[in-house]
Amino acid sequence: MFKWAQQKLADVAGTQEPIYGPSAIRSVAEEAATTPWTEITKDDMKWKAMDSTSVETQSFYFMSDAGLLGFAQVIYSNVAGIKTTCQFNSKVFSLDGSKPHLWCSTPLSNVEFSEDMTSFYATDCAVELSEDGTTYTIKSMNDDRAIVNLTVKRVAPGFQCGKTGKTLYGTDLNEPWGSMRHVFWPRCAAEGTITTKDGPIDFKGRALVIHALQGMKPHHAAAKWSFCDFQSPTYSAILMQYTTPPSYGSTVVNVGGIVKDGEVITAGCSNVATHLETKSDSDNAWPTPTVIKFAWSGKTKDGKPVEAVVEGNLGEIMDRIDVMAEVPGFVKKIVANTAGTKPYIYQYAPHPHKLSLKMKIGDEEITEEGFLFSEATFISE
Repeated sequence: MFKWAQQKLADVAGTQEPIYGPSAIRSVAEEAATTPWTEITKDDMKWKAMDSTSVETQSFYFMSDAGLLGFAQVIYSNVAGIKTTCQFNSKVFSLDGSKPHLWCSTPLSNVEFSEDMTSFYATDCAVELSEDGTTYTIKSMNDDRAIVNLTVKRVAPGFQCGKTGKTLYGTDLNEPWGSMRHVFWPRCAAEGTITTKDGPIDFKGRALVIHALQGMKPHHAAAKWSFCDFQSPTYSAILMQYTTPPSYGSTVVNVGGIVKDGEVITAGCSNVATHLETKSDSDNAWPTPTVIKFAWSGKTKDGKPVEAVVEGNLGEIMDRIDVMAEVPGFVKKIVANTAGTKPYIYQYAPHPHKLSLKMKIGDEEITEEGFLFSEATFISE
C-alpha cells in the first residue's frame, strides 16, 4: 500500500519514484521474441487522447531531395488528468550553420479529433489521415514564421514491434500504471512546403512518421534515448532505444526496423544503439556522442538472417535543446520536482560526409550511402 501511495504521489507530483526493479516492466521485446513485428493498419494510427498522465505525439521528419531537413509535430499532453496542453512544433534545420535553425512551438486551442480518432484539429492547425489510411496532410497557420503545408504518403508498410508495440510499467503488469508505444511509417514520400519569411521551402523528398504514446510521466518512463532516422535511395532504417530510470531496473528497450519501397525487410527489438565515443557537455556533464553505431539484427519474412549497421562520426552537434526552456510552464513545474532531472536533446545530421547502411541479407551484401538524422536525449541519471 505504501508503494502504491508513493507511486501515486510520483504520478501526480512528478517526484522521484521508488525502486521497483526490472520486474515492474514488461518490455515489448517479450512480445517480439515470438512476433518480431506486425504490420499496422489505419486503426493503429488512432489518437488515444488519454485522460490520465500521458504524452502523445505525432512526429514527421522530412529529408528533402535537395538535402534539407525539416520537422513537424503535434504534442498532446495530459498532466494527472487535471490539465491538457497541446502544442504544434515545426523546425527547419540550418545544416551549414549559416543562420539559426527556425524553431516554432505554438500552444494550440480548440482541440478536437475526427470521429474515428485518426485526424487532429485545432485552431489554424490540422493533421489529417486520408480515408484509405496511406497519407497524412499537415497544415498549420498558427505561427506566421513557419506556415506548414505538407503531405506524407506511405510507400512501405508501417510497423510496430511485437503484437501491440507496447512496453508496460507497474508492479501488477495485468493492470499496469504506465506504458510506452511507438508506431512507425518508416518510409514515406513527402511533398509540400514550409513557408518562412524568406519564402516557401520545398520539402519534396522522404519522410518518417512516428506516432508515440507515453502513458505516464516521460521522465519516469525513460532516462535517456537514442534515435536514428536513416534514409537512402533504396532503404529506410529506423531505430529508437531508451533506457528506463533505475526505478525500473535501468532496462534497455529498443524498437526499430529496415524497409524498402513496398516491403519490411526486418523489424523487431534485437537492435542496439551504441555511443562508441563521447564528449562531456561542459554545462551539464552529459556524455554526448561523437561516434555512433546503430545495429539491426533480425530475419526477413522468408527466414533469411539480416544484419545491418550504420556507423561513423556524427560531426558537430547540429542543435542542443534545453528541454526545460521549451516545455509549457505547467509541465515544467512537475518535471522540476524530480531531483536530477535535466533533460537535453542533442541533434546530429552528419554532412557533408554521409554515413552508409551496410547490410547482409542471407549471403547478399549491400552498402548504400544515405542521410542520417540522429538524436541523443538525456533526462536523468
